[in-house]
Amino acid sequence: MLKGVVVGQYYPADSVVHKLDPRVKIGVTTMFIVVLFIAGSLYSYLLLALFTFAVIRASRVPFRMILRGLKPVLFILGFTLALHVFFTKGQPLFVLGPLRASREGAIQGALVGARLIILIATTSLLTLTTSPISLTDGLENILRPFQRVGVPAHELAMMMTIALRFIPTLLEEADKIMKAQMARGADFQTGNMLNRAKSLVPLLVPLFVGAFRRADDLAMAMEARCYRGGRNRTRMVELRAGWRDYVAVGVFALFTAGVVALNRLFPFAVKP
Repeated sequence: MLKGVVVGQYYPADSVVHKLDPRVKIGVTTMFIVVLFIAGSLYSYLLLALFTFAVIRASRVPFRMILRGLKPVLFILGFTLALHVFFTKGQPLFVLGPLRASREGAIQGALVGARLIILIATTSLLTLTTSPISLTDGLENILRPFQRVGVPAHELAMMMTIALRFIPTLLEEADKIMKAQMARGADFQTGNMLNRAKSLVPLLVPLFVGAFRRADDLAMAMEARCYRGGRNRTRMVELRAGWRDYVAVGVFALFTAGVVALNRLFPFAVKP
């Protein structure tokens, strides 16, 4: 399960999506999440899925990597679907003991599950196609106008990027600790919820100690290199939007218009 998390990882490839300006990718991803939550018809969800599929193909990121990132949320998907199926009133499908499944609940659960899958796929694609340095520069450039009201743009961008960068590292370290504890006889699989929570203590304590030690080492390394935030900092490559970025923004604008149009043309479609 720990190896299935792909958020924070970078997959190098020579694709159109990789070459886009990080500011454009951050902005488009943010607006895509907004469009995803305003979609209210089955046809708009189909358009969202087709758009996500096309972007993944254009990015040249293997589909198995995107699917691997969905494994940690399979339980959440199944639990959400079950809640909608058995606790939404509507036309009955089948009866399972005291629980009654409904057709409307199944449709709503499927749409909510599709929304979650598309959300995870698109947010994972942002980090998979953007290097940590480019992501930091893009976030800092976006937050720079807020410096006038006292927002530390460079520090916030650096913290968010470091947090994303160390997610795979911490998961890998947690996997090593778990295997070491299992070799010593620890059991993380059996027992009730309380016993499983207690069994995580030998995992969480060394994991937090290692995380604090890694953070201290990183701070000392930055101090040794005379890191002083974004003051007087120069960049080898300045961010400049090119024709690919304008085309990407135009395509996304057309896509957004299509989702809005489908919501208006099919107002009686089932909404989650």
